[in-house]
Amino acid sequence: HVGVECPIALQLDQLWELVDLSERTRRHCMQLENCCYGRNEMRVLRMAHAGLFGDLLHGAGAYNHDLRGLMFDPDYYEGPWRRLWHTRLRGDLYPNHGFGPVANYMDINRGDRAVSITSVGSPALGLAEYREKHMPAGDPSWKETYIESDRTISLVQTAKGRVIRLEHDVSTPHPYSRINSLGGTKGVFEDYPARIYIEPDHTNDSWGDFSKYQDWDHWLWKEHANPPGGHGGMDYMLVFRLMQCMRLGLVPDFDVYDAATWTAPVPLSHLSIKAKGAPQQIPDFTRGEWKKARSGMDSEDPEKA
Repeated sequence: HVGVECPIALQLDQLWELVDLSERTRRHCMQLENCCYGRNEMRVLRMAHAGLFGDLLHGAGAYNHDLRGLMFDPDYYEGPWRRLWHTRLRGDLYPNHGFGPVANYMDINRGDRAVSITSVGSPALGLAEYREKHMPAGDPSWKETYIESDRTISLVQTAKGRVIRLEHDVSTPHPYSRINSLGGTKGVFEDYPARIYIEPDHTNDSWGDFSKYQDWDHWLWKEHANPPGGHGGMDYMLVFRLMQCMRLGLVPDFDVYDAATWTAPVPLSHLSIKAKGAPQQIPDFTRGEWKKARSGMDSEDPEKA
């Protein structure tokens, strides 16, 4: 079995190759998407599946993270690979952290499907301005021309008519945010900072305290309340759960179909921006299997069943 960093590939034909190979070899190929295992994400997942947000209507996810200093740091990344992608593509280079959790809330590939994506992008100014201020004459970066939009915004439409907004911005100054929002007929959750407004709990037009919903924590976060490791413990949760599934012979919480779907915005957002926002069709990597119910992130502890 194989676990892959994100994005899992950069072209549609490569995504199909991975799907075909996983099916042919009967080996799991999953993206190691740690953000799906964040405490807030897993709590919202359980609340959504329990109907606390009503019928789901919209969600949002992002990777808005000021990486200018790191991208020009000669020691942080192995070579300038991350910065060079800003010379090659204009679309969302890193949709997975935002797309994955919202897709789980909405049971994408498990009763609903991402059908199309429409993207727009701002001018590409941030990296060049940062280079002007911080990089000495003669630095290799001065040979680069950046075309990646400083901010890309994409709208994904699902088969059920739901809307998912994706954002990407790593080249302008702003606080870190994955947005992580979910809305339905009974209310809405928004992260960064975490806040909630659902009926009948909140009726005074003011955000509620999300910490009061700890009873809805996923069993992983109840059993491992203070996990070690980085990113607030989500990395540990990912590794623990993946090892548990492999050890017990269980299907992992997400699979090659999810990895391909969550990565498809990389090439498709680029094409949409080039076509002045024209919608691009997202392939059905499941070949129709998305219509059938199957297991996903909202699991029970298999060792206590």
